[in-house]
Amino acid sequence: MRVVILGSGRGSNAEAILLAQQAGRLGRARVVQIFSDQPAAGILALGPRFGVPAAFLDPAPFKTKLEGEGEARYLAAIGACDPGLVVLAGFMRVLKPPFLAAFAGRIINLHPSLLPNFPGLDAIGQAFRSGVKVTGCTVHRVTAEVDGGPILDQARVQIEVGDTLESLAAKVHAAEHALLPAVIARLSLAAKA
Repeated sequence: MRVVILGSGRGSNAEAILLAQQAGRLGRARVVQIFSDQPAAGILALGPRFGVPAAFLDPAPFKTKLEGEGEARYLAAIGACDPGLVVLAGFMRVLKPPFLAAFAGRIINLHPSLLPNFPGLDAIGQAFRSGVKVTGCTVHRVTAEVDGGPILDQARVQIEVGDTLESLAAKVHAAEHALLPAVIARLSLAAKA
């Protein structure tokens, strides 16, 4: 299964995927390309480190969504990779119907809460401030509803007395780094050869 990773930030989840691949824990999945919508994103430095092509793709003209010329660039570049799976690993843009249709059923996202609780931005902060005792992370299929697609798997994280927002974030990120590669491996093994 050919995997394309899209990310906007430092790339810790992409790094977890690539480390799992390096260790033989990614099933039949293989990362073939990394794309970022930010020219200085840390995720791009993972490419040379792991021997995977990594490139900035201009998302213009919009700042928070992928539409118009930017969407066309992404559709062409990702389509050329012939992906079996497109993984959103901290990709901070809303995807529109043409993109969703082009890769229907093949786009997954990692979200830092136990969906359907705390969708959208600042999910860890939302959970921390709400007073819940358990939060976590979710891998789900991407649909037109932001953070609303079918859930593939979740990992639970206890919010302990004495946790700070920073310590909770560290625990959620550790759970993400285990969950996302495991889901990719499982999907790759379930896919037709």
